[in-house]
Amino acid sequence: MPVTGHTRGARRPASIRDVATAAGVSHQTVSRVINGHPSVRPATRARVEAAIAELGFRRSATAHALASGRSRSVTVLTSNTTHYGYAAALKGIEEAARAAAFAVGITVVETDEEAEVRGALERAADTGGGLIVIAYDRPGVRALGMLPEGLPVVAAVETPGEPPPQGSPWVWTDDRQAAREATRHLLALGHRTVHYLAIPSSARTSGGSQRAAGWREALREAGAPVPEPVAGGWEPADGYAAGRELARDPEVTAVLCGNDALALGVLRALREAGRDVPGDVSVAGFDDAPASAFLTPALTTVRLDFTGLGRACFSLLHGLVEQGEPVGPHPVAVPRLVVRESTGPAPR
Repeated sequence: MPVTGHTRGARRPASIRDVATAAGVSHQTVSRVINGHPSVRPATRARVEAAIAELGFRRSATAHALASGRSRSVTVLTSNTTHYGYAAALKGIEEAARAAAFAVGITVVETDEEAEVRGALERAADTGGGLIVIAYDRPGVRALGMLPEGLPVVAAVETPGEPPPQGSPWVWTDDRQAAREATRHLLALGHRTVHYLAIPSSARTSGGSQRAAGWREALREAGAPVPEPVAGGWEPADGYAAGRELARDPEVTAVLCGNDALALGVLRALREAGRDVPGDVSVAGFDDAPASAFLTPALTTVRLDFTGLGRACFSLLHGLVEQGEPVGPHPVAVPRLVVRESTGPAPR
């Protein structure tokens, strides 16, 4: 039959999806043909073989390894590689993959627009290996809803608000319990309430993330007022802008920040406003980034084991690819509150 698509002279080598399009079949069918699977009908096999010959397709070693159950590559799909949580999770994935002799590739998708997410997933699928999605934001969540069939996938996600569907290959830290513990710590110091400076969330509900949910629960359990959360970003500059507003309100005596970078900006804003930390205002963060212990004052924060989470992601994917073991949702270790110098008794 005539074949359209890439030719031998094309600059980009033909992929398994190019062959599938040309032959009018799925990429899984092409994979079965090139690996000699007996379940393919003779007429279909002939079309695929004709497309392979016409396009000059060459099977990659990685794709062959995946088809034979011995994949040695993994692609990480993420929207960011510099924020602490993302970077630490990548570190854990890379360490675990290296120990298992797997290669790691990274695909960055910066928006949740369908075309961009779909293109990123197709590029990841074309490598022939498994996929780990860091789904702490809208692009990652969108990717989880658009996964190609047959691709081994594990995801690091925000703490789910409800039990995830059975078989969901997700891992997470218990952000809800962590925020509850941090808020209780501040209330126990005598603060009337705790203000919350939020990081962006992948949650599409009005309630926001499970960090926000844990903060609210602790306040309501104590009968404390529940202020409106302050929308922040990810960076110290976002914390600084929000901190300047919080510093103007004398009723603000305790602030829980969605990450340590925001807390860094809040500390600067409070200092400029002449409000002592922790004498006038207590500040706590999330993540326990490496610099947090060396700030002045040293930051009280919630320690999240993102590196361990990354290792857990790879371990689950490794089992799925190598042994075909089914995977399900797996929360990892509960975060731990680390009390340092930035929190203290409420002012009289």
